[in-house]
Amino acid sequence: MESVLGRYRNLIILVGVLFLQVLGLAVQVKRNSNDAQDTRLIRIWAVGAITPFERGLVWIENSTGSLWHNYFYLRGVRAENRQLKQQIEQMRLEQVRLSEDAAQARRLQTLLAFKEQFISKTVAAQVIGSSGSDLSRVIYIDKGENAGVRRDMAVMTADGVVGKVLQVYPSVAQVLLINDQSSGVGVIMEKTRLQGVLRGAPNGEVVLERVMSDEQVAVGETVLTSGGDQIFPKGLPVGTVTKVGTGKEVFLNIKVKPTADLSKLEEVLVLVEKQDREATADDTVRVRAADILAQRLPTVPDKPAADANAAPAAPAGVAGEGSSIGQTPSVQKTAVPKTTAPNATAPNATVQKTAVQKTGTVAGGTGGAGRAAPAQAKPASAAPKPPKASPDQTTSQPPADQDSPH
Repeated sequence: MESVLGRYRNLIILVGVLFLQVLGLAVQVKRNSNDAQDTRLIRIWAVGAITPFERGLVWIENSTGSLWHNYFYLRGVRAENRQLKQQIEQMRLEQVRLSEDAAQARRLQTLLAFKEQFISKTVAAQVIGSSGSDLSRVIYIDKGENAGVRRDMAVMTADGVVGKVLQVYPSVAQVLLINDQSSGVGVIMEKTRLQGVLRGAPNGEVVLERVMSDEQVAVGETVLTSGGDQIFPKGLPVGTVTKVGTGKEVFLNIKVKPTADLSKLEEVLVLVEKQDREATADDTVRVRAADILAQRLPTVPDKPAADANAAPAAPAGVAGEGSSIGQTPSVQKTAVPKTTAPNATAPNATVQKTAVQKTGTVAGGTGGAGRAAPAQAKPASAAPKPPKASPDQTTSQPPADQDSPH
């Protein structure tokens, strides 16, 4: 190393001096640019030298970010997608179950001749004044007897129940609000189905009475009309429970916030006609939960087609009997004596041979007659054997008599 430096010492010093001069000139020389201030040449050289490395770093960073978003991040998205699909399936099954429950409720209502009240006609009215007193909370509307408005008709808005008609005049009507002390609305809880009476308090609040203290009422539960007062149809929104406390005696003190803003009423609807309609069963075809599950379960493969040339297999019970039937001819053959019998034994041989023929015919039959073969074969197999012929009788009997049974 020392020899190389010593040999090229002058050249190295010259290159170093030239580099320092060029560097000094680059620092001093300025280059014209579009900016308001000129840029030094050394800055331009530095930017040109570092820019490729910076571009490479930016490309690596962008590639890493794309990999993260396209792979690692999407793995969590896929898992979330699977969970959402499971929730959708559960909600579909729940919807089917609720639909079945609703259809069953309609059928039961039909059987019990249950009647429901529907809003058939309303009259729109504009609020033209109020009582202006804290003791009586009433409003006045610009519709009266001439428009078909009658006493004790329900008054409501799109948000909920407002009150009922208290006094009727030819062109004006007075409406008693539900937050008045003398008002009363039969209501029912949406979830717990507890019933009570909604009344107004002296301070202008609305309270729910006649609910036992041992009942559980949650804050935020919706209060609906029960229809028991024969003024408001069942199911109209009235308010929301805001506070539950202990009341007098054995009842709860429940405060309710009306769904309709009673202090800013401008237009209302008067229910001038209600229609009683009997519930009808829904006969439309609905998808059952079992059908949805059946679509997602693996199906059973179809049974392979049977060979047309193959003989049909006999049933198990018949096969057992066929074995005994097949053994009958051998038993019957052994039952036939292979000896020359005298004339005295000819009738027995004739009967025995006839039984053998009948048994063979039954055993060879088809269909249901094959089952009776063992019963008919028993007399042939159980027939008494003819007595053995003595030597004298055998020799004395002519050979022509052996064919007498035929």
